[in-house]
Amino acid sequence: MQTTAVIEHISQWLRTYCEDSRQHGFVVGVSGGIDSAVTSGLCAHTGLPTLCVELPIHQAPSHVSRALEHVAALQARHPNVALARVDLTPTFDTMARALPTDGTEAAQQLALANTRARLRMTALYHLASIHRSLVAGTGNKVEDFGVGFFTKYGDGGVDLSPIADLTKTEVYEVARTLGIVDSIMLAAPTDGLFGDSRTDEDQIGASYPELEWAMELRERDADLSAMNLSERQRRVLAIFDQRHAANRHKMEPIPVCRIPARLKGN
Repeated sequence: MQTTAVIEHISQWLRTYCEDSRQHGFVVGVSGGIDSAVTSGLCAHTGLPTLCVELPIHQAPSHVSRALEHVAALQARHPNVALARVDLTPTFDTMARALPTDGTEAAQQLALANTRARLRMTALYHLASIHRSLVAGTGNKVEDFGVGFFTKYGDGGVDLSPIADLTKTEVYEVARTLGIVDSIMLAAPTDGLFGDSRTDEDQIGASYPELEWAMELRERDADLSAMNLSERQRRVLAIFDQRHAANRHKMEPIPVCRIPARLKGN
């Protein structure tokens, strides 16, 4: 990949879209992870005002420290970068107490994890409205179009997606060129929505390189009968297929029920 050229392409695309939308800049939620670090780095590279927002909800201290280290490094290189910190823990706790406790413990945990993401989305749009800015998404290609590993109307609720055509491996390539801090480069990918140490791989059951392999096979409609797949490869492919099918509703436009003209009297 021509990484430097990719960075310039995305940065120009961001700037053009922002200017065409008559907005002033970008708002990015920073989590201490690689995707939000790269997204905020690309937004900063445009030279337009970029507000990095740290939004802890019972967050692990290491996530917070990585996010703050990243923003400090960005600010040292880009005077257009600012930081906002919004502690949503009390808000989340109040909402969690008000919600019913139906379903299994696992279902409750997943629902509350998604609630965290949706609270963050609400805060980001509040700040974006105040600053007349666009909320920049942090999802990569595998998450957004492969396995649907994001929260609908949570981290999936954004104005534009600058890295959604990059695989996780390519995101790391961009990160190295952007000079993203080592603490983020070396950290295991995690969504941080469960308040524990589980990683993305723990949740999905496959690593990002494995999922990229599966996605590439499906994109080119490979003839699997001609391939000598290992048991692990078959398992990864099954994981990818199951998640892609289950989360298809996240990846496609909201369906609209079209009423035939004859039923409307037209």
